[in-house]
Amino acid sequence: MQTLYDIPAPAKLNLFLHITGRRPDGYHLLQSVFMLIDWCDTLHFELRQDGAISREDLTITLPADDLIVRAARALQLAGHCTKGAHIGIGKSIPAQAGLGGGSSDAASTLLALNRLWGLDLPLVALSRIGLSLGADVPFFLGGRHAWVEGIGEVIRPIELPDARFVVVKPDAGLETRLIFSDPELKRDSEPVILSGFAADAFANFLKVGRNDMQVVAQKLCPGVTQALDWLKSQGLSGRMTGSGSSVFAQLQHSAGPVAGVDVAAAPDFFQVKVCSSLKAHPLLGWAAGNGLSVDGV
Repeated sequence: MQTLYDIPAPAKLNLFLHITGRRPDGYHLLQSVFMLIDWCDTLHFELRQDGAISREDLTITLPADDLIVRAARALQLAGHCTKGAHIGIGKSIPAQAGLGGGSSDAASTLLALNRLWGLDLPLVALSRIGLSLGADVPFFLGGRHAWVEGIGEVIRPIELPDARFVVVKPDAGLETRLIFSDPELKRDSEPVILSGFAADAFANFLKVGRNDMQVVAQKLCPGVTQALDWLKSQGLSGRMTGSGSSVFAQLQHSAGPVAGVDVAAAPDFFQVKVCSSLKAHPLLGWAAGNGLSVDGV
């Protein structure tokens, strides 16, 4: 039996997230820097010759028609593929956390099945499929830290220095649509110029950037404020990632397992994880054209 086991799907952090406007169709225009981190889901793929797509939930129960299944079916259609797959998914990245877990799962599914089924579709083709599933999917397919603009479809790989973070996820999650529909959401941030963002400005940018969704998220989800307050009690300056509800703070590099934060002291209703940035996505190179700009796919 042909198989691909232990396929990683890493999370991301939004180092900042500014909303610079809104299109006539209602979509919000964003600017952000996405950083890949080593908090990963794990997927397993077994080839099926009958064309069926089946999924086995190894940790938590997922919706029947989640992004993994939808990605597999979309790839079948695009690649005119008669093969199928049985997919096992071990979830570690929490849902509704702003960490991109679902989109990352979809991207790793596209990359793995493209290989398992022998389709050999290039990155650009996979990214078109990915964009139809969710705005963050092409970023994970691209495989590198990125400057992201538009509604999430303009992706430019950038270099960032290594970093360590503590990420805190409160019990409650947040639905993105609730934040975007809130009348108090700030939608007029001044655009930032990419040329002004350089690797040596990384630490400073964490201080001056912000997440425009955070104020609304704190109103909708008290757990966001509680998590930020806990980071503050540890002497850390926190920020929400994506549309929440997870928050994060940068740690100083240390030879020890944890520096600057007492994870054991976190309340039981928090999920706390110390993470490191990745050099690149573990599946970088699995599709021809990886590392290219995915501008306007």
